[in-house]
Amino acid sequence: MRPEDVETVRALVHARSGVVIDPDKTYQIETALGPVARRAGFSSLPDLVQAIRDKRDDRLMWSATEALTNAETSFFRDRAPFRAFREEILPALAAARGNKPIRIWSAACGGGQEPYSLAMIVEDERAKLPGLNVELFGSDLSERALEKAQGGLYSQFEVQRGLPIRLLVRYFRKDGDLWSISPRLRQMIRWRRVNLLADLRTLGQFDVIFCRNVVSSLDEATARRVLEQLARALPEDGWLVLGLDETAQSANDALRPVPGRRGFYALNPAAHAAA
Repeated sequence: MRPEDVETVRALVHARSGVVIDPDKTYQIETALGPVARRAGFSSLPDLVQAIRDKRDDRLMWSATEALTNAETSFFRDRAPFRAFREEILPALAAARGNKPIRIWSAACGGGQEPYSLAMIVEDERAKLPGLNVELFGSDLSERALEKAQGGLYSQFEVQRGLPIRLLVRYFRKDGDLWSISPRLRQMIRWRRVNLLADLRTLGQFDVIFCRNVVSSLDEATARRVLEQLARALPEDGWLVLGLDETAQSANDALRPVPGRRGFYALNPAAHAAA
């Protein structure tokens, strides 16, 4: 790709998602956009980029943006957050909420492995938590990712990445060369296309928000705006789970780190009171 084509794509992706793409990663850009060009009938990437410049076709621009913002994911990725959810967060919220629903949001969920991992934990823990009432939500910017998530079909490679064999046996069945997740788990999750740059107030509040490995890909101003919106979506005892190497330092003190829990944040009582 020519440097000017790379810059066109970088500007497009940043404007629509806030994601900052490294200009030196031309190969990754080309790899991601190749399928977009083929599906749209273009013979080359320069032709695709030129069409984006000339026609300003909204669907084409979103296809390019989504292809370059698809995040890698896997079942029970970075096990520590899921262990904390099982052992600490879910029991505490079950005791605090009683029969009221516990609302859990997996933001930027990609192909659905994260919300399905949370759903498996909820199902496993029902016997220990009588009356457990959970509402699970999964969202992503990418329509193609959400289609995959809703379909619940995964390759052998995907189920081997982080999924314990006992959970594979319990919650999946073989479907040709793929593995199909149980209808029960699919029915537990509500799916929605959400751009985290949009106004999130219409989504309501969530007791737990998983938004991992997202803010680190944003510029500082965009990360601050997203984090502040996520903070407003939490109740006083809510939890925000970021990636293990991500921080919420740009959130203007709206959030505070949870001691001993890397990547976990709670509302800052002082900032909440001031608001």
